[in-house]
Amino acid sequence: MMLPTHAIAGMVLALPVAYVSPEFGAVALVAGLVGGVLPDLDLYAGHRKTLHYPVYYSALAAVALALAVAVPTLLTVATAFVLLGAAVHSVADAFGGGLELRPWEATSDRAVYDHYNRRWIAPRRWVRYDGSPGDFFLSVALAVPLLVSLGAPLRWLVVGALAVAAVYTTVRRVLPALAVVLVDRVLTPLAPEGVLAYVPARYRA
Repeated sequence: MMLPTHAIAGMVLALPVAYVSPEFGAVALVAGLVGGVLPDLDLYAGHRKTLHYPVYYSALAAVALALAVAVPTLLTVATAFVLLGAAVHSVADAFGGGLELRPWEATSDRAVYDHYNRRWIAPRRWVRYDGSPGDFFLSVALAVPLLVSLGAPLRWLVVGALAVAAVYTTVRRVLPALAVVLVDRVLTPLAPEGVLAYVPARYRA
């Protein structure tokens, strides 16, 4: 799934806090967003492995949520929802497409790495690929309760995420070709090898 979907999902996880404990609502929502985005910071360094921990994030989130319920502070609530957002992101990636350059071709058997069992989890493809129309509609569906419930500025964060999702969905199918041309004609001749080492191999093929 694309990053805006994960970000919005992280906020939705925290939405009940805004109703039950409004004093913690804003920090929970922002923490959920941060947690939803966090795993994809490994995009150019072992994507869906370096910062994706479906088992460990889930275990830590359960402990952190229990602590936040027992001792609710800004720190415990924020920690709990960062971990919960990251856990749901990591698990949800298993239900999307694989890691191949053109995931709609369904040629990869790798969705997300399970460090606990030391193996790659195969993609379920319930959402065919990141940036697919189905992925966009999922973003919209998840955003509805947030748009109804939140005021500014958090509502504008959701609107911004949806705008990014719409643009990404529109151009998603042409991005692989553009990326390969950029790497082949611009980066490879000009960039030092140390920089090229961080370019995923699928873009250099």
